[in-house]
Amino acid sequence: MFRVLIGGVIALAIAMGVARFAFTPILPAMQAATGLGTDGAGFLASLNYLGYFIGALGAGLVPHGVVRTTVFRVCLLFSVATTAAMGLDFGNAAEAMPAWSVLRFVSGVASAGIFILGIAMALDTLARAQGERWAGWLYTGVGTGIASSGLFVALAGGRLGWDGDWLALGAICAVLGVLPALWVTDPPPVARPTAHTAGAAPPAKAAALSAPLLLLTAAYFLEGGGYIVSGTFLVSILKTNPDTAALGEAAWMVVGLGAMGAGVFWAAVARRIGSWGALILAHAAQTVSILLPMTGSPTAAVVSALLFGATFVGIVAQSFALGRALSGGASARVVGTLTAVYGLGQIIGPLPAGMVVARTGSFDSALIGAAAAVVTGGVLLAVGAWIAGRQTESRASLPAAPVP
Repeated sequence: MFRVLIGGVIALAIAMGVARFAFTPILPAMQAATGLGTDGAGFLASLNYLGYFIGALGAGLVPHGVVRTTVFRVCLLFSVATTAAMGLDFGNAAEAMPAWSVLRFVSGVASAGIFILGIAMALDTLARAQGERWAGWLYTGVGTGIASSGLFVALAGGRLGWDGDWLALGAICAVLGVLPALWVTDPPPVARPTAHTAGAAPPAKAAALSAPLLLLTAAYFLEGGGYIVSGTFLVSILKTNPDTAALGEAAWMVVGLGAMGAGVFWAAVARRIGSWGALILAHAAQTVSILLPMTGSPTAAVVSALLFGATFVGIVAQSFALGRALSGGASARVVGTLTAVYGLGQIIGPLPAGMVVARTGSFDSALIGAAAAVVTGGVLLAVGAWIAGRQTESRASLPAAPVP
């Protein structure tokens, strides 16, 4: 059981912390050396998220058993290969853009396959061993990967160059990737009771399109489009200010440290004030984290990185928890819908942000726009919480049915 858990943590570190998000700390050096503009960087980021969106849709179609294990291993291979290949010499930005575009797109597809299939197989294995209490530790892989890649770039980036960073991270992931490839496999199916032995299982109910659920979905879309601006450009933002330039890669490491404990922290908050309250509070904190770099203060930059890491993972976890609670018996469909709208937000967000920065020469407008999206999501959540509360009060006020 613990081998599968460790393998799952490593797989998420490779797929999310390195293959997906190492782009952020490497980006400033990559831009300086190749002439890649902010609009081009935003385009590459959106392609990666488009690949993730398509990969997430495809992962849901992969059948259980040997096929799922095989697809997971293939995704690991492509994730490592596309990470390392980003360091190959394709020329300047104009010449390299076609190759980079393909690599970032394929990397996104592979990341989704690792994330979704790896988590599914690990959770199935933990459930068989009655080890569900360890499930939350799986998600520490995301923060661990982000922190580790940020630390690596901060320590070695100046010596290896941006291309050497990609090649070295790819090599490290190739070595570490052997463990999840061997340890994370699909457990054999459990025999289910048949209609003759235990009665036919009732079909899943259709998801109720309630107002609170629709508002949660809209807020999650806005979160995807808002958070990803900082998720893509945070290091570049800090590098543009002489007072915070030295914190660039180190700040990304702080993001990872914040993300490592975020799931556990926001789950504890939700137990005290409910998932609606926890989500609203997390949106407010994330808004602050997005705007703080505009102050130019090094202290504010560190606080921004910590808050950002602590909120984006927590918002994902609590949105899924609340979505399942509102699903009306169709939790898989609701979680799939939330994943899709979040992915769309991630695809859309970096494009206008990159274009605005390219035209104005400043990240301020992009940050204000991202913060506005997150704030709007928080307002929608507040409305959803109010409606849900009214619905609960209405049900509680109904007279009890007479006893025959």
